[in-house]
Amino acid sequence: MNQRVLHHVSGRLSLRPPQAESLAKLMQALDTAPEMLGHGRDMTAILSTLKAEFATLEDFEREFPSLCFALATGVGKTRLMGAFVAYLHLAHGINNFFVLAPNLTIYNKLIADFTPNTPKYVFKGIGEFAQQSPEIITGDNYEQRGSTMGLLSPVTINIFNISKVNSEVRGGKEPRIKRLREVLGDSYFDYLANLPDLVLLMDESHRYRAQAGMRAINELDPLFGLELTATPFIESSRGPVPFKNVVMDYPLARALEDGFVKEPAVVTQRNFTASAHTPDELEKIKLEDGVRLHESTKAELLTYARENGVKVVKPFMLVIARDTTHATQLKALIESDVFYAGRYAQKVIQVDSSRTGAEEEVMVTRLLAVENVDEPTEIVIHVNMLKEGWDVTNLYTIVPLRAANARTLIEQSIGRGLRLPYGKRTGVAEVDRLNIVAHDKFQEIIDEANRGDSPIHLKQVILDAPGSDDQKVSVQVVSGVMARLGLAGVADDALVVVGDVGATPTVFAPVFSTAAERQAARMVLDVIGSYETRRDLVPVAGALRDAGIQARIRAEVAERLKPLQGNLLAGAVEGEAVPDLSAVVAKTTEMLIQQSMDIPRIAVVPTGEVTTGFHPFQLAALPNFQPGQREIVGQELRGNAQFTLSGGSGLRERRLADYIVKKLVDYDDIDYFTQADLLYDLAEQCITHYEAQNYVESELHEILNTYGGELARLIHAEMMAHFWEAATGYEVQVSRGFTALRPCNYTVAAGQGVHHFRETVSEPGRIKQMLFGGFARCLYPLQKFDSDTERRFAVVLERDALKWFKPAKGQFQMYYKLGAEQPEYIPDFVAETDTTIFMAETKARSELNTPEVRAKAAAAARWCKHASDHAAQVGGKPWKYLLIPHDEVAESRRLMDFSRFEVADVQDGHMLIT
Repeated sequence: MNQRVLHHVSGRLSLRPPQAESLAKLMQALDTAPEMLGHGRDMTAILSTLKAEFATLEDFEREFPSLCFALATGVGKTRLMGAFVAYLHLAHGINNFFVLAPNLTIYNKLIADFTPNTPKYVFKGIGEFAQQSPEIITGDNYEQRGSTMGLLSPVTINIFNISKVNSEVRGGKEPRIKRLREVLGDSYFDYLANLPDLVLLMDESHRYRAQAGMRAINELDPLFGLELTATPFIESSRGPVPFKNVVMDYPLARALEDGFVKEPAVVTQRNFTASAHTPDELEKIKLEDGVRLHESTKAELLTYARENGVKVVKPFMLVIARDTTHATQLKALIESDVFYAGRYAQKVIQVDSSRTGAEEEVMVTRLLAVENVDEPTEIVIHVNMLKEGWDVTNLYTIVPLRAANARTLIEQSIGRGLRLPYGKRTGVAEVDRLNIVAHDKFQEIIDEANRGDSPIHLKQVILDAPGSDDQKVSVQVVSGVMARLGLAGVADDALVVVGDVGATPTVFAPVFSTAAERQAARMVLDVIGSYETRRDLVPVAGALRDAGIQARIRAEVAERLKPLQGNLLAGAVEGEAVPDLSAVVAKTTEMLIQQSMDIPRIAVVPTGEVTTGFHPFQLAALPNFQPGQREIVGQELRGNAQFTLSGGSGLRERRLADYIVKKLVDYDDIDYFTQADLLYDLAEQCITHYEAQNYVESELHEILNTYGGELARLIHAEMMAHFWEAATGYEVQVSRGFTALRPCNYTVAAGQGVHHFRETVSEPGRIKQMLFGGFARCLYPLQKFDSDTERRFAVVLERDALKWFKPAKGQFQMYYKLGAEQPEYIPDFVAETDTTIFMAETKARSELNTPEVRAKAAAAARWCKHASDHAAQVGGKPWKYLLIPHDEVAESRRLMDFSRFEVADVQDGHMLIT
């Protein structure tokens, strides 16, 4: 029953693996020591039982059972609290919870996250709470809400701020919640203490472990406590003191390795000597370098959002000041004309204790809205006020200007920037990276963090001295149709930039020159877009020339223009002729046909019953896990937090294979009922591997119990390579006979002119920062190349192809299978000749036989076959896929010379070259 609830909560809340593991450990603790669910228990006996289960547990450190779950910042502790509440209610009928926050920021955040219909609502997905959500009682409303507790919802969550309790204790009196007020006959505090099922949840518990208010909270006498923190130790005059009640330790090292947070990187200038600069000069250099990184990141994020059709993320830079006076000076400098010509005036906020009243209210409002793309703040200056509770996802650059020697401050300051804006890493380094500008004193802390035993291992980024190409801009380039019709610059610029790219590309004389004609032409393109799906009328773009189709388009355009007709005529310059709609339709249609290709939209869909499974296989080499390691406990040098090298469930299975099979069935893509034979076969292969090493049965239990999860992950990864899907049949569906060309989005160096595509690139390593133009046969006025090989191939295409282009993301919507993922494949080039349309990829010869390249080739070859079959039915040209080794590309070759690299199919990993 409890296992089923565990899977239900984990699945409905989409818990990350460390969150799900934490919830499983809570279930394990309660199943092993069910006495925790009642009062009058033997604390010593419970502790002894749990110490046998959790190697890191030494003492509860409370007057009641209390377990600590240490999860790295950014992994999601608040959602885990929601999972704890949901599980305890559904599995054990617990209805009363007391959530403790360390400060006002986290207190307000917790109230918001536990409130329905908020962006980060922790119970989203739990059906049992959909109709009757838990009642939220806070330190601000408990006196008014106390009389209705239990009436609005069976589950009550009390959220209080420990700092408020502390201040009342220091004032020489009992906390307000403990002072007498009639609520069901008792004070509110006594009411809580008398509840038979109160569970205490402590957020960021390292902040208030030894405080007076916590001693008052002990008197609540809850069933048990659950502590959450990223730093399971407290600072003392003798150094850090580690918690003794940790049962789950997921440090930053694991979060980084598993990709749940950004990758922190230390940044400095190449050949930089800090001693050669005065302190003021050094600060200004670090701030300027921080802004350079910030602007580059801003452009990369914009490009990523455009390419992937996701929300735009506005990054900001965090500056850590020494004190409030220093913060004020920094703000004045950054907003002054001497700092990047005053570009950041009104874009900086100072966050510290010097602000009061209205100023503080404005500061807090702007700080809470810093993730909003429309909020102007780009730089935040703070003085030790943002250690916890400020959970933004768009911090990408940190400039520390204070000597930070407390490791908690360092980890929490960096932790503010570790959260990922899209919830997971994107594979784009700039989007997944947190930059820390560390030219001088901070380097000492980075060196400490980079020790081999440190959980923070930083990448290195070396900046060249400021140059003309270190500022990046995001560029959007629309197809040549828009430019040649004269529509670029109205609503879809042919070159939309953030900043100044430099010289303009080659400009063609526009077909339409008047505003009225351009407006009509734009409407024609909109109408033609609706015909992409009318394959019965327009199987290919050339069919748009048909007189009947032309008449239909004219009629639809005229109808759409009726509401605008007055404006259309009023907008014409005096003496300017009213546009000839027939001519506009004819010219627009002809230009679209000339400046596009017939790219069908193809989907292969299964028909009838679909079944999936995995082919039997022999496991590859397995790791040499050793028995007897389950009880080994280590201690981190940074923070002295204790950890275990590995840990099993403590439950002895009857069959050795069950240790592995139980872990395998937790994967969503494995169905036990249809795959049981294979799962046990693979598990037995593991057992045979370790039996061959002459381990006795007790040692085999130790190995499989301790490392069953790791073995299951290894096996699951291998299984994905043997996945199969079968259907009664497959049907190729062509939903569109042709598709409009999508805009291209690029990030390039600012201030550079557009390079001619025939221009020899003196520094090939910088080619990704350049834009190229001067094309006559390309379907876009500008293109960007990833290598000089691509540029040279474009020279061949300009000479030998009728037309060509580099596709934008989403143009073909072609996907390939790589393990459990199905990424989109975007080929390098598409080129049309008199007889054929080529889809081409240039690739380093050493990479031609990699699994990813073969998977892409297989997907492309199949797409080309389906496109050719469709073309044969509608009188179009066949498609062929070319996979060209980089060292075969030379301007002296003809396009047809590359036909020998056609890939007809990929079978069993081998390419069939025609």
